[in-house]
Amino acid sequence: MNLQELNELDFSNIGDWPFVVKIILILILCGGVGTGWYFLDIEKQYQSLAKVEKVEQDLRQDFEIKQAKAANLEAYRAQLAEMEESFGAMLRQLPNRTEVADLLVDVSQTGLAAGLEFELFQPEGEVPKDFYAELPIKIRVLGQYHEFGEFVSGLAALPRIVTIHNIKIEPRREGAELVLEATARTYRYLDEAGS
Repeated sequence: MNLQELNELDFSNIGDWPFVVKIILILILCGGVGTGWYFLDIEKQYQSLAKVEKVEQDLRQDFEIKQAKAANLEAYRAQLAEMEESFGAMLRQLPNRTEVADLLVDVSQTGLAAGLEFELFQPEGEVPKDFYAELPIKIRVLGQYHEFGEFVSGLAALPRIVTIHNIKIEPRREGAELVLEATARTYRYLDEAGS
């Protein structure tokens, strides 16, 4: 079959066409129908399938996360109980309003027991925070370096929480003593009434 015969094909009498041309025409028509069917119906189904697969993947990840949490639920509960117990112990280390005065006495006695001489011991106003209040105390003491260490160790050993901030150690102008200036902070638990 040559090109001349292809030009002479009669579209009103397809039955007389050569077998090879009929097969090619059938393949072209099938390809056209398949392509049309794909773009009109199957493409939407593929897009829908992709969306559903994405939802499935998200649900599977969500399930795996929740399954891991469920598998460790007892460990989480034990950890939570331990944290609550630890938090309760820390809260017990915060003095209430009536214990603050005793704590101030303990801080000053700790310094005196370490051999320090107080030049300044000035409690300042309370600073309320989330569930506690901070009570800063400006201190200036005279003594030797090792006595400062003994003082800070004594504060750490108190049954209540006391922290030291803004530490500044300088030699005294006269004599061999050192001057320690710092802010000691103690903390008080605020109950629900805020007092």
